[in-house]
Amino acid sequence: MARRSSSSSRWRYLHPTYYLKRPKKLALIFIAFVVVTFFVWDRQSLLREHEEEISKLTEALNRLQDQLRRGEDGSVADETGSSGKDPLDLDPINDLRREKVKEAMLHAWNSYEKYAWGEDELQPQSKNGVNSFGGMGATLVDSLDTLYIMGLEDEFRKAKEWVANSLDFNKDYEASVFETTIRVVGGLLSAYDLSGDEVFLEKAKDITDRLLPAWDTPSGIPYNRINLARGNAHNSGWTGGDSILADSGTEQLEFIALSQRTGDPKYQQKAENVITQLQKTFPRDGLLPIFINPHTGTAAYHSTITFGAMGDSFYEYLLKVWIQGNKTETVKHYRDMWETSMEGLISLIRKTTPSSFSYICEKTGESLSDKMDELACFVPGMLALGSSGYGPEKAKKMLSLAEELAWTCYNFYQSTPTKLAGENYFFHAGQDMSVGTSWNILRPETVESLMYLWRYTGNKTYQEWGWNIFQAFEKNSRINSGYVGLKDVNTGDKDNMMQSFFLAETLKYLYLLFSPPSYISFDEWVFNTEAHPLRIVQRNNPQGSDEKLKPRPFLRRLGRKHGRSEYH
Repeated sequence: MARRSSSSSRWRYLHPTYYLKRPKKLALIFIAFVVVTFFVWDRQSLLREHEEEISKLTEALNRLQDQLRRGEDGSVADETGSSGKDPLDLDPINDLRREKVKEAMLHAWNSYEKYAWGEDELQPQSKNGVNSFGGMGATLVDSLDTLYIMGLEDEFRKAKEWVANSLDFNKDYEASVFETTIRVVGGLLSAYDLSGDEVFLEKAKDITDRLLPAWDTPSGIPYNRINLARGNAHNSGWTGGDSILADSGTEQLEFIALSQRTGDPKYQQKAENVITQLQKTFPRDGLLPIFINPHTGTAAYHSTITFGAMGDSFYEYLLKVWIQGNKTETVKHYRDMWETSMEGLISLIRKTTPSSFSYICEKTGESLSDKMDELACFVPGMLALGSSGYGPEKAKKMLSLAEELAWTCYNFYQSTPTKLAGENYFFHAGQDMSVGTSWNILRPETVESLMYLWRYTGNKTYQEWGWNIFQAFEKNSRINSGYVGLKDVNTGDKDNMMQSFFLAETLKYLYLLFSPPSYISFDEWVFNTEAHPLRIVQRNNPQGSDEKLKPRPFLRRLGRKHGRSEYH
């Protein structure tokens, strides 16, 4: 009889009948299977426990690092090492409010991404985009730092890719030098300072180089409009050929920052020459009319003086360039000019009857107008920011004025049925205030001032006011496809525009209002007029840095959740 091969004999161990005839071997195999299963399960349990232990250790390490950052007295040190009390730590109410504002930002951003990606602004009612700034992706660029500050990493990364691959400034379009500087140049520089990504600096340099021919005037006072592709600059016909004060005096922060970060002094020199020219004929009360002749450099003294539209940010930048320059002797003339202007501001303050609301008049010649723009509601924040540069008695007086004006601005909101402010207000004896132009386009100025005042006074009343304003926006301006302004704050009729500054300024200032003061600390950052924070650096050369500033990315410490997964 033929013998089976050894391979055939081995295959019999794989046949089930072999074990059914041999129950002892079957039992041994079952026991071995159970032992191996328990061994594997035990190893997996140990691995899970190990991972949990690592996670706990990581959390403990983070707490220890946070304690080291705080110091023994419980204060919070910012990235420069300075510290101050942080009353919002472990405050569940402010944490919840901050998350609500973050959710609002996501709603606005996701609506823009869905219906208007890459275009300048979203029209939420008709669900389409509109290129109101020549197609520079204004909302996207304006929102970069807000996304970063709120920890919306996925959204920021996608926006950065668009900037790197699709943002093109070679457009046959007559751009506003002012709006392009504060929104686009400021937005790109802030994104660079926060993230350290060179693509933002390269794009900022590209667009600013296209703006520079606007400064080629006999006086150095820039024209206010320029064709981005051709470099042809001019002023609008309705100004009579004059340049506008705010439009010509609100580029210093951005241009100085760009010179510091590129090592090229030309940007700083162009912008600072404007202040040099205005300083030559600066009035004793520090109040400049809104129109300036670009050929002679002199102001048209028949025109209006205002802290509202067309005048506002010129005064803001006098203070902020002094702060950006580390308050040194090199920039002392900015502070001196600003203090002179604040004395002029005080001369324009009046009070209503019967409620004694303080307000800022406008002035033409020697005549005062009892009118105040909501735009002028940036003033309380500016006064709070500048108060620390005075002696104790004067500082107290200026801060008190800031609080009085903030109360008026808050009542711009509270006095309407929608609890949203109109564009401007008139004041009449015995009637306090009444809405003039009754639209609301999602402006940020009042919440901006509330954020500054809360940080400087610690008074949580300003947070409550800000929360009330936020809720009014949620009730009246939020729709399924974004946020809209109101045609009339009395009726609540909606318009069809989500302004880019709603994401850049209004929501950012609300988020910071409910965040610790050390987050984007005033010791380390200065905000441009579009709420883009620029890092304060040492300024050694008055004519511009000859050494490129190396970026130091900002480390976020807020935000329990990140990206789309939080709400989607």
